[in-house]
Amino acid sequence: MPSKVLNGPSCLKGIFVPPGDKSISHRAVMFGALAEGQSSFTHFLEAEDCLRTLTAFECMGVPMGLEKGTGRLTVDGVGLSGLCAPKGDLDMGNSGTSMRILLGILAGQRFKATLTGDPSLSSRPMRRVTQPLKKMGAQIKGRDNGNFAPLVIHGGRLKGIDFVNELSSAQVKSALLFAGLYAEGQTRIQEFIPSRDHTERFLRMCGAPLRQEGEWLVVEKAVRLSPLHMAIPGDISAAAFFLVGAAMTPGSFLTIENVCLNPTRTGVIRVLERMGAKIEIKRLKEEPEPVGCIYTEGCRLKGTRIPKEEIPALIDELPILMVAMALAEGESLITGAHELRVKETDRIQSMVHNLNAIGGSLQELPDGCIIKGVEHFSSGTGQSFGDHRTAMSLAVASLAAEGEIRVEDIDCVATSFPAFFAEFERLKQAA
Repeated sequence: MPSKVLNGPSCLKGIFVPPGDKSISHRAVMFGALAEGQSSFTHFLEAEDCLRTLTAFECMGVPMGLEKGTGRLTVDGVGLSGLCAPKGDLDMGNSGTSMRILLGILAGQRFKATLTGDPSLSSRPMRRVTQPLKKMGAQIKGRDNGNFAPLVIHGGRLKGIDFVNELSSAQVKSALLFAGLYAEGQTRIQEFIPSRDHTERFLRMCGAPLRQEGEWLVVEKAVRLSPLHMAIPGDISAAAFFLVGAAMTPGSFLTIENVCLNPTRTGVIRVLERMGAKIEIKRLKEEPEPVGCIYTEGCRLKGTRIPKEEIPALIDELPILMVAMALAEGESLITGAHELRVKETDRIQSMVHNLNAIGGSLQELPDGCIIKGVEHFSSGTGQSFGDHRTAMSLAVASLAAEGEIRVEDIDCVATSFPAFFAEFERLKQAA
C-alpha cells in the first residue's frame, strides 16, 4: 500500500479553491435522476464516492453525461417512477452516503436491488436507515437483520411515518425524505440537533411538497420533480484541512474561495474562532446554498471543549480539529461523538493512536477524548486505517512536526479528495 512522507515544520500560503462539495454532489445526481427533464451541474466532485452514486443510477437506466476533468455533469432525469431494475449488484464501494440515501430511493421502487460495498462499508451500521424504512413498508434483508451490507431491498407501497432522528444523521433524514416522496400520507421527521440540510434545499428547488410544522419536517407524496441547473459550491469539509492547517500554524496566510458556508456545516469555523483563530468571512451569495470566501492567518490556538450539541455540524471535521487541539495551549475535550466510532474507521481510536505516535498527548474516552496541547509534533509514522480523513489529518499534522511524518495507505484519499496531496504541496511551496 502506498505511503507519503511529509516534512515539517512549514506553513500554508496562497489561494485555495476547494473541490465540489461531496454531500451536494451526491444529491445532485440523485435529484437529477428523479427529476423530469435534463439537469445540469458544474463543479461536480469527481471523486470515487460520488462516482459510485453516478454509476448506480446509470445501472438503473439514467443517462449521465460527465465531462471528465471539468466537473460538468448533465443528468437526463427519468422521473420518480422511471428507474429500471439493475442487472447486477449496485456496488457502493466505500460510500456510506451512497448506500444509506439510495436505500430511501429504492424503498419506493417496484423492483428488487442488492447494495454491496467494500469491507469497510460492509462493517458500518445500516439499521438506523433500514429499520424506519421497514416501518414504511420496504422489504430489506441483510446480515444481522438488515444492519450490514450486502443488503437486498424490495420496494413497494410505502406509508408515511413519524420519526425522531435521535442520531441527528443527515443520511438517515435524507433517506426518509426520499422515501416520503413515494409514501401515502405524511412522512414527518423531528430533530433536536439540526443535521445538514442539503436534501431539504434540493427538495424545495425541485418543487417537492415539503414544509416545516413546528419541530417537524413534513414531506408528502410527490407527482414530479423539476430539473435543476446549478453550480456546486466548494466543499467546506475538504477546505477544513487547509483552513485548520493554516489557522494553527504561525506564518500562514490563506484564502479559501468559493466555499459552501451552509450554517449546518460551519461548526469547524465556530470552534476555530473560539480557539482564538484569526478568521474573516465574506459572503458572496445565499441561494440555493450560501457561498463565500474565508481568510485566515496562523497563530497559536487555545484549547476548547466540543460538546454533543455541536457534533452534527462538524462531524467530518473532528479528525482535523483533533490535530489543532493537540497543538493548542491548554487542554481540550470532545464529548458526545459516538458517531466517530462507526465511520470509515473508528476515528476516535485511530486519531488518538496516531497523534500519540507523533508526540501528542491524547486520552481516549468512550464518546470522545481529552487532549493536552503540545508545542509541536515529533517524527513518526501514522496509519490511515483506510480512512481518507485520517490520512489527510495526519498530513496536515506534519506542518507542526520537528521531523518526518510518514502516512501509510494513502489511496483512500481518492474517495473524497483526489488532488489533496498536490494542493497541500502547492500551498506549502508558496510558504
